[in-house]
Amino acid sequence: MKSNYSLSKILPVLFGFFIMGVVDLTGTAINYVKVDFELNDTMANLLSLSCFFWFLALSVPTGILMNRIGRKNTVLVSFMFTLAGLLLPFLTYNFVSTVVAFALIGIGNTIIQVALNPLVSNVVSKEKLTGSLTMGQFIKTLASWLGPNVAAWTTAATLGWKYVFPVFAVITLLAAGWLWMTRINEGESKKKTTSFLATFSLLKDTKILLFFIGILILVGVDVGMNATLPKYIMEKCPEVTSVSEADRLKSYFYFIVRAIGAFSGGLLLMKIPERKFYAVSACLSLTGLALILFAGSLWSILACVVIFALGYSNLFAIIFSKALKHIPEKANEISSLLIVGVSGGILALLLGVVSDIFGTQWAAVSILSIMWLYIMWLIKHLK
Repeated sequence: MKSNYSLSKILPVLFGFFIMGVVDLTGTAINYVKVDFELNDTMANLLSLSCFFWFLALSVPTGILMNRIGRKNTVLVSFMFTLAGLLLPFLTYNFVSTVVAFALIGIGNTIIQVALNPLVSNVVSKEKLTGSLTMGQFIKTLASWLGPNVAAWTTAATLGWKYVFPVFAVITLLAAGWLWMTRINEGESKKKTTSFLATFSLLKDTKILLFFIGILILVGVDVGMNATLPKYIMEKCPEVTSVSEADRLKSYFYFIVRAIGAFSGGLLLMKIPERKFYAVSACLSLTGLALILFAGSLWSILACVVIFALGYSNLFAIIFSKALKHIPEKANEISSLLIVGVSGGILALLLGVVSDIFGTQWAAVSILSIMWLYIMWLIKHLK
């Protein structure tokens, strides 16, 4: 009998993480939309609300849907929502259509994040789950890097940044076709039933509650950095004069470094205990985040971003994997519950308000640094 852990099954599932990375277009879009429609930070950051609200509203219903139609089919549904969101702003570009587009992308991303992580457990062994999820984050980060660069390239070619959308639409269509043609044995996962009450009752477990808050903080800081960093660079470094230039610097020194960290972390986590790896990573990120506040030049800021990104790159996968392995028979419910925590991306709206009130992006970065203290506190609970 052919093993369910064959490479032909693993690759199309892992490629789904690339489509998961489409959500990071939010940070790029915020900066371009702010310029295109002459908005303040609060209004521009509404894109984060329209996108990440759905993680709060739809994560648990997606878990219920996943138990009925299966993990693979649920991922395919997510591709369709993502595709619709990517086509809309290319067909008609205004502030309202962009908000609606990112709502559709947010719905698609909610569904894929709930279903794709447990689907990985159907194609890899338990021992390799953490490393595989980390490799998935590496692939996701490649998409996050590609977004700002395609936007910058199309802007430089006078096509306009919105041409980034059809590029990702084509890739999404290819990913959907590849996964659809792949046969995956999900066992009993799609025969189970669950409910809102059963899912949220998992928060009574102390570890699950701590992991949930950890995901909330991690995503909030990530989206906050994604949206704030280009504006912070432009505020601190007068030599950086355009959004596309600042966004491109973010893509190389934040997303590429995260991709490198996730790839190397995926290999190291096959051998190094998760708790030890988490502790080193969390401390590294705090160091980078705190030093950004005191960096006075472009290259010192970028060096601090590199330190933060290296530490950040594996934390989401470690927390998610620890939660799935804590109660493996409740993998679908735990996945949907933890993805509610991705609604932490709404934090970007708060950061926009704070930046407008104080008139500086420094205030936003300060809030991110304070939030990171929870990630440090979580170290002792990862035994």
